[in-house]
Amino acid sequence: MKAIVLLVMATTTLALAGSVAPGPGKSTKSVPAKPHTVLATRAAIAPDPDNGGLKLTNGFRALVFADNLGKARHIAVDNAGTVFVKLEKLNEGKGIVELIDANGDGRADETIKLGNNTGTGMAIYNGYMYASSDTSVYRYKLTNGKVMETTPMEPIITGLTLQRQHASKSMAISPDGKLFVNFGAPSNACQEKDRQKGSKGMDPCPILEEYGGIWQFDANKLNQHKADGKRYATGIRNAVALDWNTANNTLYAMQHGRDNLNNWGGIFTDEYSAEFPSEEMLMVKEGADFGWPYCYNNHEKNQKLLAPEYGGDGTTVDRCAGKEKPIMAFPGHWAPNDLLFYTGNAFPARYKNGAFVCFHGSWNRAPLKQGGYFVAFIPFGKDGRPSGKYEVFAENFAGVAEEGKPGTNVNAGKLDLASPGDAKARPVGLAQGPDGSLYISDSVKGKVWRVMYMAKK
Repeated sequence: MKAIVLLVMATTTLALAGSVAPGPGKSTKSVPAKPHTVLATRAAIAPDPDNGGLKLTNGFRALVFADNLGKARHIAVDNAGTVFVKLEKLNEGKGIVELIDANGDGRADETIKLGNNTGTGMAIYNGYMYASSDTSVYRYKLTNGKVMETTPMEPIITGLTLQRQHASKSMAISPDGKLFVNFGAPSNACQEKDRQKGSKGMDPCPILEEYGGIWQFDANKLNQHKADGKRYATGIRNAVALDWNTANNTLYAMQHGRDNLNNWGGIFTDEYSAEFPSEEMLMVKEGADFGWPYCYNNHEKNQKLLAPEYGGDGTTVDRCAGKEKPIMAFPGHWAPNDLLFYTGNAFPARYKNGAFVCFHGSWNRAPLKQGGYFVAFIPFGKDGRPSGKYEVFAENFAGVAEEGKPGTNVNAGKLDLASPGDAKARPVGLAQGPDGSLYISDSVKGKVWRVMYMAKK
C-alpha cells in the first residue's frame, strides 16, 4: 500500500525550473527549462533506511542517487534536475556523466556519458553546462536540461599548460558572466628544489606570475587563452573549492595549505606540521594577496606567519603582516575540495546563504589521526562572514570509526584511517538541486548522494 501511495505522489509533475534559486557557482543563473517527465515532491521520495551510509545532522535524510560512476570530482545540477558529474579518469572513454531521474523516485535511472576530457570543474550558466580539464574550460548547450548527442563542445579557454601538481581548473561563474578559474601553484612552497629539506624559497617567487592565484575570464566568450584573462587574486597555493556568494556578490575560495613544515626542524615538528598550516576559507576581493609562498596561517594564533623557506621560525610575522587573512581556518591537510553557498528554501532558515564545504580528507597528518572526510556547514551573517563555528553536517563517508558527530565540531573529522586508500568514500563535490536538495559526490567509486530535509521546519 505504501508503495502505491508513493507512486501516486511521484506522478505529480512540478514546474520547478526557476522556482528555487540555484547554487551560485554551480548554477548561477536561472534559465527556464522544461522539467523531465516526472519531478517528484520530497514527500514522495523515500530516503534510504541507512541514509546511504551517511551520518547526518538531525532532520536530514539521504539516498544514493547514483553509484559506481568512476572517480567523480565536481558536480552541477541544472534547473530541470539533471545532475552532471565530472570524472578524474575516463569511464568508457568519457569524462562527464549526465544523470537523469526520469520516474521521479529521487534516484538516477538514465545515465549518459559524454566528452573525452577528464578534470574537475563543473558549472551551469545561462543555458550551458560548463566543465574543465586540467588544460581547458569548455561548455555544452543544454536542451530541455540535457546535452544532446549531437551537441558540439564549445571551447571557452584553451591551450593552458599542464602542471605536474595542483593542476585542476576548478571554477565559479558570477551572475553577470565573470568566469573565475583556479591556477594552483605547481609547487609546495616555491623552493629552489621543491619539497627538499633545506632548500630556500625563491624570492621573489617567479611562479606567482602565472600561477598561485585566481584568474578572471569572460564566461560568454569563446576561444580565450591565458593572456585574455586577468589575475584577480594572488598568493593562493591551490583553491580547488570556489563559489560565488550572491548574498553579497563576492567570490569565496578554500585554500589547500602547504606541506612539509617538518623539513625544517626546531618548532616545526611532525606534530606541528600535521596540524599546520591551516586550510583557509577566503573572501576573495579583486587585487587581494593571501601570502603564499612567503606566509602560512596558524589558526591557533590567528596569524599569518613567515614560512621557514623565507627565514620564518614559527613566531616571526615580518612581511606577512599585510597579507589577507582567512575569514575562517581549519586544521591542516583536511583538503577542502568544494564550496557551496546554499540559496534554496528546502532546508531550515538558518541554512539560507550559509556555506557547505567538502573536506576530501588528508593523507599526511601522521603521527596525528587523519582528518577531514566529511561535509561541514558554516552559518553566515549579513556581513558575508561566518556567524558561528563550523558544524559537521554529513560524515561516515570513509566507513571507519569517527569521533565527531553531526551538528558539532568536537573532534570532527579525526579518523582511525591509515591512508586515503582505506576510505570507502571521500566527499569531493557539492551541488544544489532545483528543489533545494543537496548533492554530494564521492571520488573513490563515484557515488552521488541526495540529501533532503524531512522533518517539519
